[in-house]
Amino acid sequence: MTDAECVELMQWAAPRLRLRWEGFRRVRGQVCKRIGRRLRSLGLPDAAAYRARLEAELAEWEVLDALCRVTISRFYRDTWVFDLLGHGLLPARLGTLRERGETTLRVWSAGCASGEEAYTLSVMFWLGLQPYFPSARLELVATDADAALLERARRGCYPRGCLRELPAEWVARAFPSGGDAPCLAQEYRRGIDFLEQDLRSEMPDGPFDLVLCRNVAFTYFAPPLQREVLSRLVARLVPGGVLVIGGRESLPEGDFGLKRAGDSRSVFLRTVR
Repeated sequence: MTDAECVELMQWAAPRLRLRWEGFRRVRGQVCKRIGRRLRSLGLPDAAAYRARLEAELAEWEVLDALCRVTISRFYRDTWVFDLLGHGLLPARLGTLRERGETTLRVWSAGCASGEEAYTLSVMFWLGLQPYFPSARLELVATDADAALLERARRGCYPRGCLRELPAEWVARAFPSGGDAPCLAQEYRRGIDFLEQDLRSEMPDGPFDLVLCRNVAFTYFAPPLQREVLSRLVARLVPGGVLVIGGRESLPEGDFGLKRAGDSRSVFLRTVR
């Protein structure tokens, strides 16, 4: 299957999966390789034959949907985002909770893949924030549609290359085991619940002080679905809560009750209405 054939197939198939082809431009090589392997496993000669298979067998759409899931994750990815959260927005939120006599910071990592983002937040909380807010506790829900990735997340062991952006002192404390794939210490796994959910159709109830939805909905979802998902994300944020999207993403147009956090490109606050 040539690149052009794969692109044509994806442009045809994406709307039927409520996805947008444009979001796959930078990663189409990865997706096309997966589709090519699928064709070979089915004994199909080309993209046209696979399209016919999709039109004949509804179950094959679920397979293609899984092939289109792109996962690029590491700890402390986009350092400026975590710096803004750890040094500004989350301390302010914890201060507000303390003033109200509340102790629990509620967080949702949407499209969590194999857990790097969720565990980054946990390590940041317990090592960077909780010492200044000793009564505070973390409740973190991490969701993804891929059961295999969630199983990797629950194991909590990672190649050292995935940790290179995490502050070195945190790596030493949170990953005390040796080897090329150290495992996260149990004390930094507390309060985290990994759930298999497809963001397009299912979300945890909330409410949340912080929602991270990065490099999923606002990259790969079709515009009408983006607006639908954003509305449901905002509904799960407390007033003054924080929404983080990907650094290359933008929100769909409309009044969703959000304002930018300073000059941030991807961090938003839910306004109080």
